[in-house]
Amino acid sequence: MNEVLLRSLTPSVLGILGRRGADFAAAEDALQDALVEAVRVWPAAPPHDPKGWLVTVAWRRFLDATRADTARRRREERVDEEPPPGPAPSADDTLQLYFLCAHPSLTPSSAVALTLRAVGGLTTRQIAQAYLVPEATMAQRISRAKRTVSGNGVSPAHGGPPARAKPRVGEKPRARGRFEQPGDVATVLRVLYLVFNEGYSGDVDLAAEAIRLTRQLAAAIDHPEAAGLLALMLLHHARRAARTAPDGSLVPLAEQDRGRWDTESIAEGVGILQAALARDRLGEFQVQAAIAALHADAATAGETDWVQIVEWYDELTRLTDSPVVRLNRAVAVGEADGPRAGLAALAALEDSLPRHTAVAAYLHERDGDLATAARLYAEAARKAPNLAERDHLTRRAARLNARRGH
Repeated sequence: MNEVLLRSLTPSVLGILGRRGADFAAAEDALQDALVEAVRVWPAAPPHDPKGWLVTVAWRRFLDATRADTARRRREERVDEEPPPGPAPSADDTLQLYFLCAHPSLTPSSAVALTLRAVGGLTTRQIAQAYLVPEATMAQRISRAKRTVSGNGVSPAHGGPPARAKPRVGEKPRARGRFEQPGDVATVLRVLYLVFNEGYSGDVDLAAEAIRLTRQLAAAIDHPEAAGLLALMLLHHARRAARTAPDGSLVPLAEQDRGRWDTESIAEGVGILQAALARDRLGEFQVQAAIAALHADAATAGETDWVQIVEWYDELTRLTDSPVVRLNRAVAVGEADGPRAGLAALAALEDSLPRHTAVAAYLHERDGDLATAARLYAEAARKAPNLAERDHLTRRAARLNARRGH
């Protein structure tokens, strides 16, 4: 069974069902039934036209469900006329599905789950495993998201944009076909960024999946921030093999074996970033990618251009005014101008910020105050959001305490 093929066909088949009159929730349910049938049938009898096969089976499932729903009798006249068999029309519906899944009424977690299901073609079980939640819980989350989209974001459309529309951040592209597009580019990019940050678990690598989906989006729209996000993902993902030791413990950036970084991904990410920056439409993902590129460009941790990284963080602060960005900037200032300068920058921030205590511990360690650093590392470990980070911070506290004891 070619799972990659099935996932690649999902958006276009879903779009075809929408243009034939199915609302989003009904179309997605019918498509999932067809995918299950494909998994059962295709190994023994692979179809000549896989997309046409999926369209035919999904449409029949939709018709069966519609005929069984007495509350939808007014649709009967429209859906009874099944289109004749033949090659499925060629159209890229992926872009509209991105915007549909980024519905403003959805929570970020629901938008991510719906994107993985409708655009990524993942099963509910796979998404649930990736998020480490029961399959029934994820099914309910996706079902609620589909009802939200179907109830508020779908209406017949009249005409539409060319296939390669060029929306700006904050601009809502016009819909094409049955599915309306209630989100905007910024929301879609944020959803993909959240998918990437989930990392990976089980049999679905969400970081790799986010890169695949972002490639699709960057190819579908002419937007420098989509390119910037793709570059950012590639540059971060390039360091993946070096991020953990054989025992699974975290390896800080400064201690990573840079020979294990993926140089091809770095080169691709830098090339995409340079092309995006040349557009002179700077956005936060491009800036984050520029910071990641400076880390990737340094042969050793000691050769990192921290002064330029601080300048990029200044630009990022101007764009986002995010406390988390200011926290990361304090670390960069500590590297560029010394730990006391970093602590001064940190003092201006609320100590309730996530990882604030860990940053304070690191800067105190750099400043030679091992007792304070050890205490703060232990405190940060108690606040850690996951087991791997907690163990890492606990080990750092223990190491400093051991040094102080000698």
